[in-house]
Amino acid sequence: MPEAEDRSEHPGKGHRARLRQRLLDGGAEALADYEVLEYLLFAGMRQGDTKPVAKALIKRFGSLPAVLNADPGALQSVKGVGETTAAALKSVALAARRMARSEITQKPVLGSWQALIDYLTIDMAHLTVERVRVLFLNTQNRLVLDHHVGDGSIDEAAVHPREVIRQALDIGASALILVHNHPSGNPEPSRADIQITNRIAEAGRLLGIVVHDHIIVGRDGHVSLRTKGLI
Repeated sequence: MPEAEDRSEHPGKGHRARLRQRLLDGGAEALADYEVLEYLLFAGMRQGDTKPVAKALIKRFGSLPAVLNADPGALQSVKGVGETTAAALKSVALAARRMARSEITQKPVLGSWQALIDYLTIDMAHLTVERVRVLFLNTQNRLVLDHHVGDGSIDEAAVHPREVIRQALDIGASALILVHNHPSGNPEPSRADIQITNRIAEAGRLLGIVVHDHIIVGRDGHVSLRTKGLI
């Protein structure tokens, strides 16, 4: 059955129709970031001009990805954004994460490196707190468990090398990848990042658990400690 069109007249209806046609004809690249956000706002704002709200959100958070990753309460602090609109935006972020995650669960992680980086960037680059995760892999380098260790600085007070290796053994993992983010945006590793990585790698060597890498994600990009020769 064909989708019913909204025939009610309201300000901005013609603009919405034109924006929809540009999206359908040219794909997402045909729209600027604020226009993509305008279109997403249609789901929560049935009538009216969404452009001012879209531009206000971009101004408040800095970018389209930052808007989609913002806390619902922070989104609602922007005039014109209510609970329904905030939920619509968060659903888009959730869909993006699940699409990216599916790319790394269907094949060996080490053979899908860019997909892994894309997933971690979508999931962590815009966090306002430092988050530590461990990706546990099996002998085929497929993801066994994506474990959220905790939030806060990555040091032995938060990440215990023996506990990380013990968990790997408990779930039958043979390798792991450490991951955390830098809310500052700069992904360059600190001395503490390097030290904890080498302690976990040393603990793993004693029990046959390989630490493939430690990836640090930030808004400005990512860093692989393996690529930098720090593991």
